[in-house]
Amino acid sequence: MARAGVFLKFRASRWVSGLTVGLGILAILICVTSLSRFYSLRSLLVTDTFSNGVSPESQGMTQSEVRITVENVIKKIQQELEEMRELSMKPSESSSSSCSSSMLKFSAFLADILGHIESIHASLPVFEGTCQQSEEIKHIHPLLKPKQQSDEPSSYFLVEEIRKYVKIKPNRLGKQNFMGANGTFTSIGHACFSMKKELEDYMDYDIGDLCQDDWRLAQQLMVHGCDPLPRRRCFARAPQLYSQPFPINKSMWKLPDDRNVRWSKYRCKNFACLANNFTHRGFFKCADCFNLSHHEMPRWIQLVNPHPSSNLTADFLIPDVLDIKPGEIRIGLDFSIGTGTFAARMKEFNVTVISATINLGAPFCETIALRGLVPLYLTINQRLPFFDNTLDLIHTTRFLDGWIDFVLLEYVLYDWDRVLRPGGLLWIDSFFCLKEDLDDYLDVFMMLRYKKHKWVVVPKLDKEDDREVFFSAVLEKPPRPFG
Repeated sequence: MARAGVFLKFRASRWVSGLTVGLGILAILICVTSLSRFYSLRSLLVTDTFSNGVSPESQGMTQSEVRITVENVIKKIQQELEEMRELSMKPSESSSSSCSSSMLKFSAFLADILGHIESIHASLPVFEGTCQQSEEIKHIHPLLKPKQQSDEPSSYFLVEEIRKYVKIKPNRLGKQNFMGANGTFTSIGHACFSMKKELEDYMDYDIGDLCQDDWRLAQQLMVHGCDPLPRRRCFARAPQLYSQPFPINKSMWKLPDDRNVRWSKYRCKNFACLANNFTHRGFFKCADCFNLSHHEMPRWIQLVNPHPSSNLTADFLIPDVLDIKPGEIRIGLDFSIGTGTFAARMKEFNVTVISATINLGAPFCETIALRGLVPLYLTINQRLPFFDNTLDLIHTTRFLDGWIDFVLLEYVLYDWDRVLRPGGLLWIDSFFCLKEDLDDYLDVFMMLRYKKHKWVVVPKLDKEDDREVFFSAVLEKPPRPFG
């Protein structure tokens, strides 16, 4: 019995020494792995500062060696645990309660360490020849998959706020939430990866402090496909001397107070400058949009500038369009560049219209809101944030014109068809293009197979040549009962 006790103590001291050495190796591996995870291969290669002297082959070889080393450590700890389990099952050793408790503690400790190492091993990038993913893993929920570098968009960026935002946020209770998801999957536009520097500038701020005055950078990211943008944990800047907006009975047809807009990124610094017809500042298609009293007030209520010979015009009047569906048009969307005049006029007919626009050279969104209407800050790149078959009307003008690609136009029109209810109206207002492109564009509109209520093509007279034409139409979505 004495010899057996001495033998057990000798084995226990050997295990403690081996464990100490193993923990030291583990600490080094964790440091190396953390650095390799933070400074990922792709992050280092895309920046000019760090790319000199770094080759993909050398960087990939280092991470592959780290993975192999971690696998060897896992195997050794698993072997040690197996030996300890076999030793604990022997009758001669079970008589010593102190040794049994020590072995149980060591076993639990090693099992805990093994779990951490296996999680690190799963997060390491997989290189060709080191591991092959089974077919079953492809059907596992993203939270349960072994994470590869391609599954971690956070590893592409260096700014910590972006990395934190795009990572999957598991539910704290460890079960599905009321939406049926195991976590929250915050997303960014795919083009954000090609605008890495701009997005990192946008997300470089102090948490809880004021954001930079960078709305123009944000809009540049959105227009170029980095849409949706990530949320931020800073306070958006507001005008320094914000005043109370005008009451609703005055705000519709009165220019807002200049103090309620941040003018730092615009050439005009007040609304009077924008309303001056001769400045031509801001969006060139809407140079007169801020002239509320003369240019905007008659629109869609009175016919303006009909064709001199045919007396035709591309403008339809709101009362005539609403008479197509008496009492049925209640809610709609205006996808245009403007100051919200269409929504203001529709409000007079008890129709609620949301104005989707962006700030191209002028504060369109702020102006729409200050007039007492609802702006929707939205680019053409994004799917409409409305559910299927919900809107009565979609109106567009000065936006979808002859610049747009035919395939993109099809995607846009199918998305509009998705949100229009059966019997809803699509109002194409003054779409202009070159004469030689007209038939191709009309084919795209006719593919919807909508009922034609109004349809007109007239020459565009604001230029010296006659190469361009206007096209306007009011179309009704069919019911499509067989689906």
